[in-house]
Amino acid sequence: MSFSAAPLTGSKPEQYAQLLAQARALLHGERDRVANAANLAALVYHALPGLNWAGFYFYDGRELVVGPFQGLPACVRIPLDKGVCGAAASTRRTQRVADVHAFPGHIACDSASNSELVVPLVAADGTLLGVFDLDSPAFDRFDEDDQRGLEAIAQAFVESLAVPAATADAAR
Repeated sequence: MSFSAAPLTGSKPEQYAQLLAQARALLHGERDRVANAANLAALVYHALPGLNWAGFYFYDGRELVVGPFQGLPACVRIPLDKGVCGAAASTRRTQRVADVHAFPGHIACDSASNSELVVPLVAADGTLLGVFDLDSPAFDRFDEDDQRGLEAIAQAFVESLAVPAATADAAR
């Protein structure tokens, strides 16, 4: 398979619609979470300006464990009661932080990061799968358009992992 990311054009919501279409094309027909997370991390990291980290942490039943990402090496394990990622995972709500240094319990995996957006990855049945994490060296990098766009991409990732009922029945 060959994939070529097209440059994003138009307003920010239009750009996120284009990025979501590209993400869905990458995810189409693939259900492996590592493969999909790796491709999405690369797509988003290279498509969006002003990022220094984009990637995934997967929940192992106790804590978040680093998954595929783009950027400098990351913290390997994050407890659910620590940092922006832990807050997103434990509350199951997106965390958009304009200044991570003012966030209680912030974990500085990369000292160059100044703002962060973390989207929880939650299956349809409510099971926590992990988080989709984006960092920026710019303060206040993420706005409501970024949040909505990245939540849609995270949802597409979660949906790509779901096994259709007919497939699950056939496997039994």
